[in-house]
Amino acid sequence: MSHSHTHEHSHHHGHSHSHGLPASGHLNKAFLLGITLNILYVVVEAGAGWWYNSLALLTDAGHNFTDVISLLLAFFALKMAQRKPTDRFTYGYGKSTTLVSLLNAVLLLLAVGAIGWEAIERLGTAPALNGTAISLVSGIGIVINAGTALLFFRNKDHDINVKGAYLHMAADALVSLGVVVAGLVMHYTGWFWVDAVMSLVIVAVIVWSTWGLLVESLRLTLDAVPQGVDLAAIREYLLAVPGVTEVHDLHVWAMSSTENSLTAHLVLEEGYSDFQLSQITAGLRDHFHLPHVTLQVERGPEGHACAEAGVYH
Repeated sequence: MSHSHTHEHSHHHGHSHSHGLPASGHLNKAFLLGITLNILYVVVEAGAGWWYNSLALLTDAGHNFTDVISLLLAFFALKMAQRKPTDRFTYGYGKSTTLVSLLNAVLLLLAVGAIGWEAIERLGTAPALNGTAISLVSGIGIVINAGTALLFFRNKDHDINVKGAYLHMAADALVSLGVVVAGLVMHYTGWFWVDAVMSLVIVAVIVWSTWGLLVESLRLTLDAVPQGVDLAAIREYLLAVPGVTEVHDLHVWAMSSTENSLTAHLVLEEGYSDFQLSQITAGLRDHFHLPHVTLQVERGPEGHACAEAGVYH
């Protein structure tokens, strides 16, 4: 049986790189500014939480600290993804962005578990708190967190790693708003149990915003078909190409949080040219944003004899 092989991997075309690397200058600045602002705010908020004995402030400071770690990890992954492939890491280091987004989601869920436990214990023994001071400190948090989230807004839909950073910051802004409300309620009513209740609300918001990131990161780590990629549509597209009689062993997976790869076996009629194959590859790149395509070709009726033909049909 004769097998031929075509592989297109051209960086000069306008494919997925445009989502990730050209924006890297903007993202580098966004990460560095976000990390610096959040470190400063964590110090201020934790100090104020300790001084005023507010669990809601300490909770938010702890959560913001995990966000600083997550921003550092996401920034590290971004830098790793920009490194060139080597003889050992032939795909490069892009997968680090997927692993970091998974690690970030796990870290965040672990942090909120500890926070929730502490809040439940405190519900029955709410100490007197300075609501005004708590509201003022959290007001600063709204500005810093919302501002940092905006830095990542334009890249969030192209990169799950950046999306993780964006979600962290957006959730933080909501959380800070919640603490402001709790502080005002305590100031005007003396209901100090609101501090612990707000901590539990914060926990619920964080779990809700993080769950999707956790699931998608886990799927990409297991080389599942990335979100937004329609495998059935790709199969239909290939089968609709004149001369293609069968498609099998079709795989699409994420090489990084911005780039996807495809491999497939195509059974072709005799006389199919390399130029026609390159057009299929270009079509997959342009229509489905697949910059890395590898096609294994089996020609004529004997193509059906491929030993793997029935495995992933």
